Amino acid sequence: MDLASEWRSLLSPDEVSPDACRQFAASLREKKLTFGDRLHCPFLRPFLLTGQDEERIRTAAETIASAGERVAQAAMASRTLLHELGMTDPEIGLATIDPGYETASTASRLDSFLLPDSLHFAEYNAESPAGLGYTQKLAEIFDRLRVMAKFRERHSVRYHHTIDAMLAALLASYAEWGGRANPPTIAIVDWREVPTWTEFEILRDAFVAAGVPTIVHDPRDLVFDGRALTAGGRRIDLVYRRVLINDILSRPDECRALVDAYSARAVCVANTFRCKLAHKKAFFAVLTDSRHEGLFSDDQRVAIRAHVPWTRILADTSTEREGRRAGLLQIAREARGRLVLKPNDEYGGTGVLLGWEASVSAWDDALEAALREPTGSWVLQERIPIRREIFPQFDGEGAVTFRDMLVDMAPYLFRGRMVGYLTRLSATGLANVTSGGGQVPAFVVS
Repeated sequence: MDLASEWRSLLSPDEVSPDACRQFAASLREKKLTFGDRLHCPFLRPFLLTGQDEERIRTAAETIASAGERVAQAAMASRTLLHELGMTDPEIGLATIDPGYETASTASRLDSFLLPDSLHFAEYNAESPAGLGYTQKLAEIFDRLRVMAKFRERHSVRYHHTIDAMLAALLASYAEWGGRANPPTIAIVDWREVPTWTEFEILRDAFVAAGVPTIVHDPRDLVFDGRALTAGGRRIDLVYRRVLINDILSRPDECRALVDAYSARAVCVANTFRCKLAHKKAFFAVLTDSRHEGLFSDDQRVAIRAHVPWTRILADTSTEREGRRAGLLQIAREARGRLVLKPNDEYGGTGVLLGWEASVSAWDDALEAALREPTGSWVLQERIPIRREIFPQFDGEGAVTFRDMLVDMAPYLFRGRMVGYLTRLSATGLANVTSGGGQVPAFVVS
């Protein structure tokens, strides 16, 4: 019996009753485990992986994250590489500001699909990945369930403390920056109306409990007087930046204090604005194009070949795929059933078109529309194998059904070290919380 089937066999009838499910939902809301008004986890089983699975994920993920830092460094010295990543002039302007330390991505996440005989990454969120607070709190709730106690009678089970690891990474970046406050005052900064505000409150409370003063503020609350960045009259030493670079560029007046303080080296900001270089979907195009092999170590090249799908910026040009050179548009049309069309710089599944789910005419129309946008706006990517498992899911009335769900396993990397997972479920071909997917905690079983 596999781990998932064993868990299901241990669920007693009263644990899947409507009353039990409604009580479970209430406990999630009490712990602020919501995305807007929606529960993060309407599921009664965690994702279960073995220690051997974890080690192969760790090796691959940390290697690709190191390649992300390498590309970020190389791009700062190469206008050509900036262009190949699809960086816009305003994004380049922010990236050229010296952040005061080298680590571009204090926190990042690799979206991946783990199968028994393979591991493939779909994209790299190198900017400011959400979910780490929700992840640990969900694990804590599942760890106290009666069914988990029964499961532990047969197995050793553990989960990652992603909140603690995030705080340690932030403090390490502050030290690298040269910060001297002990402890520094941290400001978690994002728009007040975002649906993940509850996660900021979870993180704030945990950081404060650990002895690090932490506040949560909207960028519009920040004030920079030329010497110090403040909010509500409190000086800020370290900004945990959750506001996205796209928003900073589209709402410059509202973010001016943050950018000016960053430029003046008056505050440490994590992630730095240079994280955008590896955050672009075209980062995978750089990884999988043989012209850039010289950028990477032997270990990085091995990991790229094994785990990163062929990716190219969409353009009317020629390229290599599967050992032959051909026009990229010709490849796009001939291999529609094996390709995905993605915006180079979006999140939450926005704009993604799966070629195998699109008609020929819809695919062609999408390609033509994408080509009319500035070069670097869209990428083509090879289809990767996905994982599906059966999960017990309850609805608003507490009724449970067993559903076949896509499982997106996304390891978090804090300063390049794997520290846990965001595990998302979806009944569709896209797995993300933003577009309606759900989340479960991950436990390592031995």
